Amino acid sequence: MYKILIVEDDKDIQETLKFFLEDNGYETEVANDGMEAIEKMEEKQWNLILLDILLPKIDGYAVCEFIRRKSNVPVIMITALTSEEDQIKALDLLADDYITKPFSIPVLLRKVGAVLRRSCGDDNKGIINYRNMKMDIDNYKVFMDGKEIILTKREFEILRELLVNRGRILTREILMERVWQYEYMGNVRVVDNHIKNIRKKLPEDYIITIKGVGYRID
Repeated sequence: MYKILIVEDDKDIQETLKFFLEDNGYETEVANDGMEAIEKMEEKQWNLILLDILLPKIDGYAVCEFIRRKSNVPVIMITALTSEEDQIKALDLLADDYITKPFSIPVLLRKVGAVLRRSCGDDNKGIINYRNMKMDIDNYKVFMDGKEIILTKREFEILRELLVNRGRILTREILMERVWQYEYMGNVRVVDNHIKNIRKKLPEDYIITIKGVGYRID
């Protein structure tokens, strides 16, 4: 399970981020100021840091600079500062993305997922290897024992989400949100049809059905 550290002093934003991230299967912790963020960085490994800039004690720029001296963990800045200069400063400190407040939760979740896919793919090269399957994320290709399996865009994206989140159950609602991104507002059972088609195309069935909940790849 991906572990995300939320560095934010606004309690309402803390709770909002925790709720939606955990609802989408992420594990979260909160740091209330820059000093606490640095302490938590040294206590454990994180997959992603969501970092406010206007923090008590130590600002987000200094925290990001500290992080980059110690780690390549992805950092997404979430801040009320909207100027181009602020964004350039954050990117110069090697932040991976920059989101301004107020922000859209669906957009934030998309950005979180994209940053995690880039950072946690095999060798960070957009390749996922699983048993005798190889997925080329950048080129939307899947190979089984070296033979290409032709999937539709939606089938590929569903399989990608399951592979990126190996060992974690993804509900139909989560798959709808991550793959369709609110472009389709119909019955979530459409996910079942795509899973069925994926199973037909793969010579081996790696997808486990969790009855009444969703799907998982171990």
